[in-house]
Amino acid sequence: MAWLVMTALLLMATALLVINLARERQIQHRVAKRLLGTQRFAQHHEPSRERWLQQFAGSRLGRRVFSLDGETQQLLSRIGWRRTRQRARFFALQLLSPLLMLALAALVQSLLSKPVEPVWVILLLAAGCGYLLPKRVLAVVAARRQKQLADEVSVFLPLLRILFDAGLTVEQALRVLGQESRALLPALTRELNGMLKRVDSGLDLASELQQLGRLLEVDEFSDCVTILCQLIRQGGGAMSSLLALKKVLDDRRLTRLQEYISTLSGKLSVVMMVFLFPALLIVLAGPGLSAIGRALGGIG
Repeated sequence: MAWLVMTALLLMATALLVINLARERQIQHRVAKRLLGTQRFAQHHEPSRERWLQQFAGSRLGRRVFSLDGETQQLLSRIGWRRTRQRARFFALQLLSPLLMLALAALVQSLLSKPVEPVWVILLLAAGCGYLLPKRVLAVVAARRQKQLADEVSVFLPLLRILFDAGLTVEQALRVLGQESRALLPALTRELNGMLKRVDSGLDLASELQQLGRLLEVDEFSDCVTILCQLIRQGGGAMSSLLALKKVLDDRRLTRLQEYISTLSGKLSVVMMVFLFPALLIVLAGPGLSAIGRALGGIG
């Protein structure tokens, strides 16, 4: 009974927090409506879930939550979630996930004929799993996106060389690829378009490329960024470096494929030994064993 009371109190505390945030948001909307007028407020301050997330991120609790874990912020940067509302969306999920796991654990305990003892340990494990699960999922998604970016760099380099041979500069080539290669390089063009928007606002292209390489933490893209920065500063002389990098990336990819094939052949050998050899023994040795059994039965 105590764990049910504890779960109910936690849910009530969460509800009170949400109600207070909603009330604060409503007061801010009323003040903005009186200052701007009804029509302008309706145009520029439409209530939405994204605006609520931004207000949560700007609150004291949101700022404290955002500053808790630097590794989570790095993982969010790797998957492209760098805006405030996107980070607020994840951290809100990370806060609600332990409560949902607590409610699920309480429901399972209530359905069991004999609840698991001690109850507080089960609830503590459920809350811990609920808090760690979003981050583990985020790490898996970030690793997959890094692999996707590494694969896309192998296609990105030949396209760059073609555009450079046509006489385009680094910025022009990146803009062409960002607009024309969305279907071929979806993840990389998304990052390039976001970087080019910051360049349009007056930032330096080489600095933004280096910053993007540090955020993504993909070795292949970091090597490519180094060569592009050399092209921006020197104006030429790096085409041979691009060709050498393309050969290195192809060799790495070939090595990874060879390792994967060797590992796969070992796994298939284990499967064959477990499933094929018993059937083969039954087919080959079965008649002989049956004959020996009948002969021994006749002797007896």
